[in-house]
Amino acid sequence: MPPLSSNRTAWCVACTLGIAPTPALVGQPPRPAPPKSFTLPAKHDVTLPNGMRLTFVPYGAVPLATISLIIRTGAIDESADQVWLSKLMGDYWLQGTGTRSAAQLANVAAGMGGAITVNAQDDAMSLDGTVLGDSAAAFVGLIGDLAQHPTFPDSELKRLVGDRVRQIAIDRTRPQTLASERYAPLMYPDHPYGRTMPAVTALQGYTTAAVRDFFAKNVGAARAHLYIVGKFDPDRAERAARAAFADWAAGRAPTINVPTTRAGRTLVIVDRPHAVQSTIRMGLRVPEPKNADWIALNVTDALLGGMFSSRIVTNLRERKGYSYSPFSIVNPHEHTAAWTEFADVTTNVTGPSLHVIVDEINRLRKDPPSADELKGGQSYLAGSYVLTTAIPAGLIFQLSFADNQDLGDPYLSSYVQRVYAVTPADVQTMAQRYLDPAQMAIVVAGDSSRIATQLAPFRPTVQ
Repeated sequence: MPPLSSNRTAWCVACTLGIAPTPALVGQPPRPAPPKSFTLPAKHDVTLPNGMRLTFVPYGAVPLATISLIIRTGAIDESADQVWLSKLMGDYWLQGTGTRSAAQLANVAAGMGGAITVNAQDDAMSLDGTVLGDSAAAFVGLIGDLAQHPTFPDSELKRLVGDRVRQIAIDRTRPQTLASERYAPLMYPDHPYGRTMPAVTALQGYTTAAVRDFFAKNVGAARAHLYIVGKFDPDRAERAARAAFADWAAGRAPTINVPTTRAGRTLVIVDRPHAVQSTIRMGLRVPEPKNADWIALNVTDALLGGMFSSRIVTNLRERKGYSYSPFSIVNPHEHTAAWTEFADVTTNVTGPSLHVIVDEINRLRKDPPSADELKGGQSYLAGSYVLTTAIPAGLIFQLSFADNQDLGDPYLSSYVQRVYAVTPADVQTMAQRYLDPAQMAIVVAGDSSRIATQLAPFRPTVQ
C-alpha cells in the first residue's frame, strides 16, 4: 500500500476521531512570512596599543553575556610534521595558569554562572564562555589570565595525547573520516587545510616543549580580538579588558598562506571491502568571501544542495531513495573557499548517485531557477542568518567572520538585502562560472570491487 499523502493522512485522522475535516486541516499550510531584515546592533570597537581589538555589543534582555577571545592561529600555522599540534595546545590550555590550577579555573568560572571552553579550528582558536551579565568584567579578567599565562604542565601531556590517539582510532573507523582525509589534500595540496589528521606515531611524539613553542610563536595580542555580546555593563567590561590585556605582547601578525589552486577532475577510491554504503565527497575550489560573487554563490548552493528542499536532496533522497541525508556547503577559509557535496549512498547505486549530482549541477548551469524556487532559497538563507544573529554566540560568529575576512560592517548590515537581490540569471551564472563538474575532485569510500565499474565514467585519473 503506498504511503498516504499529507492530505489523505489528515482526512483519515479526522474520520477516526469522528470530526469533520476542515479546509485548514486538509488544505496546504500557509506560506511562511518573509524573514525580518537584520539591523546590526550598536557596538563599540577599541584597538589597544598592542594591536589587540575589543568589541562590545549590548544586546538582548536576558542578563547573560557571551565572551569570546578569538586568536588567529591554528592549523594555518602548523608545518607538515605538526598536524593537530594546535588542537593539542587547545586541550592543554585549560590545565592551569601561573596563579590558578585547572580545578580553580573551572570553579571560578562556575561561580560566575558559566564555564570556559577552547575551540581550535584551521584559522582561529578561541577561549569562550557565557556568564551572568554582572560577572562579565570578572570573566574577562579570567580569560586574560588564561590567554597569557598557561603553564602547560608536563604531568598532563600523556593523558591529553592519549585522548587524541583514541579519537583518531575511532575516527578512522568512520567512512566519512576516510573520505575527508583523502578529499582535503585534493582541495588544498601541500597546505595546512589539506592535512586533516596526523599519524599516530607523530602525535605520540609531540612534547610539552613543542606546545609551548607553538604558543610562544603564534599567540599574541596582534592576533587577538575580544568580543562581548549580551546584557552587561560596557564601561566595566572595557576597563576590565584594558587592565587584563594592556601588557600582552603584540607578537606576530596573522599568518597569510594562500593555497595554490588545482584543476581538472580527479577520482579517488578508498577501498572498504564489504561496505554496504559508499561515502561521496565531490567538489572544487571557489572564490573567497571577499569576492563580489560570494552571496550569489551561497544562494546557488542553497538551491543546489544546501537546504532540505534543494535539488540534489530532493532527487537523491525523495525521488530515488539513494541517500538519507545528502547536503552541500560552501566552506570558507581565509583567502579561499570550497564547494563540496556530501552523500552516503547504497553501494549498488554509487555511480547513479554521482550521475544525479552531476545532472542537477548541469541542469542549473543550463537553465535558471524559477522565481518561486529562488525565493525559497533566499528565504532559507535570510532566515538562517536572522536566527543566527538573534543570539549572542551567533552574533559573535558573524562579527568575527566579517572581521577575519575583512568584509566590514556593511556586509553584515546588507546581507539579507543582498540575498534577496540575487536573480535567477545570477544563479545560472554562478553555476556556469564556478560549478563545473569536469573540474571537480571526487572521493568515494566504499567497496572497490562493487563500485569501480560504476565509477568508470568519472575516471580521468585514479590515485
